[in-house]
Amino acid sequence: MKTIAPTLFITAGLVLATTLLAKEEKPAPPAAQKPRVEICFVLDTTGSMSGLIEGAKQKIWSIANDIMSAKPRPEVRFGLVGYRDRGDAYVTKRVEMTDDLDRIYASLQEFRANGGGDTPESVSEALHEAVTKMPWTENNAVLKVIYLVGDAPPQQYQDGKDWRKVCKKAVGAGLIINTIQCGGIAGTAEVWKAIASNGEGAYALIPQDGNMVHISAPQDKQLSQLNAEMGKTLIPCGKPALRREVLSKQSLSETAAPAANASRLSVNSKAEKAVQGEGELLDALRENKVKLADVKMDELPEELQKLSTEELKAYVEKQQALRTEIGAKIATLVKERDAYITAERKKLAAAGKTDSFDEQVSRSLREQAAKKAIMFE
Repeated sequence: MKTIAPTLFITAGLVLATTLLAKEEKPAPPAAQKPRVEICFVLDTTGSMSGLIEGAKQKIWSIANDIMSAKPRPEVRFGLVGYRDRGDAYVTKRVEMTDDLDRIYASLQEFRANGGGDTPESVSEALHEAVTKMPWTENNAVLKVIYLVGDAPPQQYQDGKDWRKVCKKAVGAGLIINTIQCGGIAGTAEVWKAIASNGEGAYALIPQDGNMVHISAPQDKQLSQLNAEMGKTLIPCGKPALRREVLSKQSLSETAAPAANASRLSVNSKAEKAVQGEGELLDALRENKVKLADVKMDELPEELQKLSTEELKAYVEKQQALRTEIGAKIATLVKERDAYITAERKKLAAAGKTDSFDEQVSRSLREQAAKKAIMFE
């Protein structure tokens, strides 16, 4: 019988051990980053747009909620550019892009339709503002979309911007420009279609007022009540201005229409937040952004500043437990409501009622999101 040298066993063992060790020491792959969707609405805010603007104030949450229903669930950032024309109160008014949707909602409430009257508006200037001034993420994996919404063609100033050049710059930066024309003012459709084509986006025509369809769900009333209960769990934390902003966001949500309020709760439930943005202690603790031991007492509400360390800890734990209980109820109702809204939207689509502002946004966004592997049911 042929004898196998012991060194062969040793060598083989070393090779096997080295292989296994290499497998064990191989670092785990990094967790996949959430997809991101960034949207900037460029809105004509002249007098003729009052109907759409008032409707958009209530629909911004349902649009955000729709986006967050995608798989995998994306992070969402919104920005706003309102525009009029030279000689009006302003030519453009920008609200910086942010993931603080409560702040976007509050800013949108401040927009009022006024001015205009001479038909052409400063469309090119507004688009230039959106393309070059917004803090877009420099990553081709991010879905970056502009929605130009208005009813009048661009003003042609000798010293102004040119929408053709702006579209070229946008495409070079990975931005998509969609156009939504409101009403039927002569000369608008041709340019709106050209802007969408040059911006590699989609064109849509909707009624002048946006034809907003507000779907009321059976869960809306109870969700509004739970929103008020959730508000009682808030612990504003930070500088006085930030604490006031947290309370202002909650107050504004409680005065919103039930459908808008419910859509906001749906967004917050999916994001596991009580309020958007910074400055709320329980959210910050859950996200591991802060430790209770490091919180400065003078950055808490006055009624909590006199508590001892143990008393504060007990109070926080009580509020956390209460929020968990309320959050569970909200999550259940949100799931039921989302299913109801989806069914109602399908009925509207079957009836041919898809020419509303939010439906057109949803339609184009779903098609464009698929190119970034963000899928909707």
